[in-house]
Amino acid sequence: MNENDKILYDKDIREPLFEYLEDVFGNIRILEELTLGSSRADILMVTEEALTGVEIKSDADSYTRLSGQVKDYDRFCDRCIIAVGSSHAEHVAEHVPPYWGIITVETADGEPDFYMLREPSANPSGVLDRQIGLLWRIEMKHIQEKNMLPKYKEKSKRFVAGKLLEKVPHDILKKQVLAELFDRDYTAVGAETEEFRRSEIDKKLDGVTDLQQKALLLIEKNMKRRQLKARKKRRRRRLL
Repeated sequence: MNENDKILYDKDIREPLFEYLEDVFGNIRILEELTLGSSRADILMVTEEALTGVEIKSDADSYTRLSGQVKDYDRFCDRCIIAVGSSHAEHVAEHVPPYWGIITVETADGEPDFYMLREPSANPSGVLDRQIGLLWRIEMKHIQEKNMLPKYKEKSKRFVAGKLLEKVPHDILKKQVLAELFDRDYTAVGAETEEFRRSEIDKKLDGVTDLQQKALLLIEKNMKRRQLKARKKRRRRRLL
């Protein structure tokens, strides 16, 4: 086996692929392993104009789950790309829609070498309503504030998403959704989200007179406090 026949695994492809995408598409934000329907997206690439899903199929992978993954990516992403090891290059176009982009990767001089076999084009399906569902509640709150909308404090995330679609022009809302995803800060926003949830419990406590119900809310508040501390510890370990 010569070096160009070397089997490439996901771990060999992923980090160099980030650099390649940045070279090709410019200013991007990479989000990894987000849930799209029943699938987990390898990469969501955020730009000012679009949300692009990137599925990696290394030489060690098969097409077994790809048909379901394609449907899930198409429900959420403006554009989609499949990045494949060279063993898949000949037949990959048979497994994805014609508007999906195709990137092939093989080994050259001991390093992964990428080639844009087919440029991605626009997904013909409308996806904005489902993209809103990718936002955290606190990110929706930012958009509500930008558009001077009510807080809808007691309403569900789905209700708030519907109001955003109803009240904000879709071209403006699209840019705001992408901006929130682009600027997502897992440390700051995660802590802010926990504080938001805890403040909601405090508001409920203010109006509760039943001692048993108050005790249950206090237990919930303490659990959330412990969860927040645990998350902060995990974040600090990841940064070390």
